This record gives sequence, C-alpha cells and structure tokens, in this order.
Amino acid sequence: MSTQPAGSPTWMDLGTHDLDGAAAFYGEMFGWSFDDQGEDFGHYNMITNNGAPVGGAMSSLMGPEGPTEEPQNPTAWTVYLHSDDIESTLNKITEQGGKIYYPAMPVGELGSMAIAEDPSGAAFGLWQPNQFDGFEFTGKHGSPVWFEAMVSDFDAALPFYREALGWDTHAMGGDENEEFRYVTNGEDRAATAGLCDASPWGDMPSYWRLYIGVDNTDESLEKLKELGGTVLDGPEDSPFGRLATVQDPQGASFQIIQIQE
Repeated sequence: MSTQPAGSPTWMDLGTHDLDGAAAFYGEMFGWSFDDQGEDFGHYNMITNNGAPVGGAMSSLMGPEGPTEEPQNPTAWTVYLHSDDIESTLNKITEQGGKIYYPAMPVGELGSMAIAEDPSGAAFGLWQPNQFDGFEFTGKHGSPVWFEAMVSDFDAALPFYREALGWDTHAMGGDENEEFRYVTNGEDRAATAGLCDASPWGDMPSYWRLYIGVDNTDESLEKLKELGGTVLDGPEDSPFGRLATVQDPQGASFQIIQIQE
C-alpha cells in the first residue's frame, strides 16, 4: 500500500482537443515525452520526463463510442488525489457535500480512478493505486512541484478536505490570517498541497491548479511565447521562487515556478 498522505496529489492529466499539438508544445517546453498506451486504454498517453512519470494526456475528441467532431470537455489539466479506499472516499465526498462526476473504475491493473467535485465547485480526480503509485517528484526542470485548490467558498471547502479526503490542515506560517486564508495538507516541508481562499480576487470559479518547476522562469516564459503559449499573469517573485501563470496553445492553464537550490 502507498505511504502517501491521505488526499495528496498523486497524478495529473491533460484533456485536450489537440493531442499532437500538446505533445509538441510540452515536449519543447519541458522535455516531456508522450507515449500512446494503445486502443485498450483509449489511446491515453503517459507523459514522462527523462523517464520519470509526470502525468497523462488524452484527446477530448474521444467519446465513449469513439472519435467525435466536437470536444467532450474544455482543454484543461485535472489533478488526482490519493485514496487508499476509493469507494469509501467517494461515500465521504457525498456525505460532506461534494459531487461525483464519474464513479470508481479500474484502469487495468494500475489502479482505480474517479472524478469528483468539492462543495465550492472545484473538480478533481481520485486515484487508488494498485501497480502504479503516480508521478515522481524529481526536483528537476519539468517536474510537478506543487498543487493547490483555489476556492470561492473556503468555509465549505476546508472541512470537506479534512473529513472527506483526510487532510491534516495547517495554516500557512501557523497564522490564521482572515485576510489571506491558506492551509496546507501537512506542515512545512511535509506539506503536499494547498487550499487557498480565492474570494478576495472576486467572482471566479473554484479549481485545482498545478505548478511545474523550471530552471529559469524568465527564459521559460520566452520559450513559451515562441511556442504559441500565453502569459496570463506575472512573472513575480515569491518566497518559494519566481513564478507565473501561463496557458498552453490549446487553452490549458498552469503555473511555472523557478526551482530553488
């Protein structure tokens, strides 16, 4: 059984209307490789970074009955959270005011997945590992380094992640600041994810976002623009590294942050 803390991010995947374009973009941007798993897995692509599992990618032009003319979902990244018992977690999700989009289903012998939503409206996946635990944190350029839920209803989301996902929550810096409310699952260097009160930024949908580590943020932003991506916000310096919010050419947003020594 995995020793990962309950509710920790364990996988991420991209649903996109242009899988070939995404593979070219992320390959140039981060050195990622996309490997088609074949028809038995709906041509799901496993993404690796110098051999380390990073995430997955699938075409949103693929429906239950086969290829479609229109995307089944918007182009976006989905973050998956660890569960030792996916059915029990799904029951807790509904008990705590969440919703189930897709019930648990096995993915070969690798594990089981599901898609759910927290009470604030942020969608996320669940992953119960069997033969496959999830991504590897390498700390190198192109590695996922942080995940956080930006929520419009912090008061509803906080007890949800505690009770349904088993989070061990700690206020950032140990201070319950009413002006900037942010908690982590785990404390200090043991933290695995964050929950941020996004309501001060106005009326915005709740969502999970991910951070990809880079060697140099400013150089990466120049490359991103050359490859057809868009800078949505930043760059700016933070206590955790220089970061920016960006978008790939197909429309999926994510964060990049400079890896600190």
